[in-house]
Amino acid sequence: MLIFVTGASGFVGSAIVKELLTAGHQVLGLVRSEKAAEQLKATGAVVLLGDVNDLDIITQGATQCDAVIHTAFNHDFSQYKASCEDDRRIIEAFGAALAGSAKPLVITSGVGLLNYGRMVTEDDVLPAGADVVPRAASEEAAAAVAAQGVNVYTMRLPPSVHGAGDHGFVPMVIDMARSKGESAYVAEGNNHWPAVHRTDAAVLYRLIVEKQPALKTFHAVAEQGVPFRKIAEAIGQGLHLPVTSKTGDEAAAHFEWFSHFASIDCPASSQKTRDALGWETKCTRLIEDMNTAGYF
Repeated sequence: MLIFVTGASGFVGSAIVKELLTAGHQVLGLVRSEKAAEQLKATGAVVLLGDVNDLDIITQGATQCDAVIHTAFNHDFSQYKASCEDDRRIIEAFGAALAGSAKPLVITSGVGLLNYGRMVTEDDVLPAGADVVPRAASEEAAAAVAAQGVNVYTMRLPPSVHGAGDHGFVPMVIDMARSKGESAYVAEGNNHWPAVHRTDAAVLYRLIVEKQPALKTFHAVAEQGVPFRKIAEAIGQGLHLPVTSKTGDEAAAHFEWFSHFASIDCPASSQKTRDALGWETKCTRLIEDMNTAGYF
């Protein structure tokens, strides 16, 4: 298959490109910079240079390929809501490009949207009034294009997609600990973050486009829920800092804009994902990876 991958030079996207090429597929990868283009070309992928918000460019990529895997997203949290609405428009544009073709479109969402404080499964849907959670725009767009007959799949990634080179939530918490001189968790720290190694997640993206199963929503979850206190303790050990509990104003002062994510409790199952695709996770778990993959 010739597969169009957005965000092809990103932390998750680059792992997907490698996985697809290793499995014998061809890849058309969308990247924004000449440097990223050179790096992508060196892997054996074909480069499409442009911005994911250029709907003409992504339509061009989608129409010439057999499948689309969409991972690009602007993680600048100062303009988070705008980025989420951009993602809605991008998914809608992919839907228009693929309508009537049966080509698979895999979009990316997050398990953290289902912050119910209980184990969530692939069958769980966003709650009523989900517009208060900006990232819900991606799943809303997927539902809209599915209603138009597009063969769309939703991949929910956990709060921690880890591995060497990670620049996501865990490194953000590490940076906060460095700047504050202590590693913190909220209250008892019993809230849970699911986790997956990016290589395991990449395998799952590949399996979806290859098998195109009846299941439409997938959880890339290797660990159902790592207690946030365990993450904070690993950070304290790695940085040789004290580990403390924070509540109320103290928690808000420590985590600032990240307070919501630091307290999110979204344990998640991936059993239906595993059953549908025969997916098996093989890589290092989060805490071990933090200690061995250069996080500190």
